[in-house]
Amino acid sequence: MNKILISVCALFSATAFNAFASEQPAEALLHEMSQASHELSYELSYMLIKQNSIEPLLYRHANRESKELAHLMYLSGPIREVIRRGREVSYIETGNEPFTIESGKMIAPMMPLLNADIDTLKQYYDYIQVGRAREAGAPSQVLRIVPKDGLRYSYIVWIDEGSKLPLRADLVDRDGEVLEQYRTVSYAVSPKIAELMSPLDNAELPQVLQLPAAEFAQSHWQVNWVPQGFVPNELNRYRLAVTEQMVESQLYSDGLFSFSVYVANKDSHSMKGQLIRQGRRTLHSVVKGGHEITVVGDIPPATAQRIAQSVSFKTPNTELAQP
Repeated sequence: MNKILISVCALFSATAFNAFASEQPAEALLHEMSQASHELSYELSYMLIKQNSIEPLLYRHANRESKELAHLMYLSGPIREVIRRGREVSYIETGNEPFTIESGKMIAPMMPLLNADIDTLKQYYDYIQVGRAREAGAPSQVLRIVPKDGLRYSYIVWIDEGSKLPLRADLVDRDGEVLEQYRTVSYAVSPKIAELMSPLDNAELPQVLQLPAAEFAQSHWQVNWVPQGFVPNELNRYRLAVTEQMVESQLYSDGLFSFSVYVANKDSHSMKGQLIRQGRRTLHSVVKGGHEITVVGDIPPATAQRIAQSVSFKTPNTELAQP
């Protein structure tokens, strides 16, 4: 009996060891980072550095009664805050009516990869361990998150060896040019941060908006090529306030980057062959038949061009339907 028990224990130990050993060090570290970012109570004070601007931000996170709380504050200019309580996200900005939506994801300049699905992303990105460095006064492990297809941008991430929190992230293009940097100035990990954030539990925030369901599920146009892993959201249709032009759009995301495809009827304001990149954001517009196609998002210019060229129409000269 003892021999059987020892054999079973040895089998389970070997299985656990093989499972751990099969995971690359970089991937294991990213999983630790993901776990730490969800479970710890912490505060990150960091700068978002773009080519023409610097934005100071403060992000706090805590778990209270099995509910995640997060609070992002812009530290310069007019008051702007984003508050997450579980799956409810509230946006507050001076001069605009505050609102709350059910999402669970904050649309804001967050430290990259904080809420990323590491297992899903590894299908489309390679995780490469670079070495050790020092960031925000702490020893860190440096990783590269590189697209397998070369059609997206890359990240270089500095992860604190102690807390496993990301302290820095550089967005890099294929030529190695740094397009954006998120750089932590100071940080803290403490249960006291959960106490500090406790008033958010009972704060009076706007009720969750009931967003209307999409009025249509398909259109007469379709995108025939996107990089692998980009998943489409539902179609949207709306009228521009200034020109009253009808526009249809669809958002695509791979969990790390996103872009949108806009289709409108061609008119005198249509941009022909426009290709603009400002930092991480690319805008490419092309006229095809009686339509203007615009691709806007966090993708390289060559990728945006290929996506726009892949758009086809069931009836090329059919105009967008009016609401």
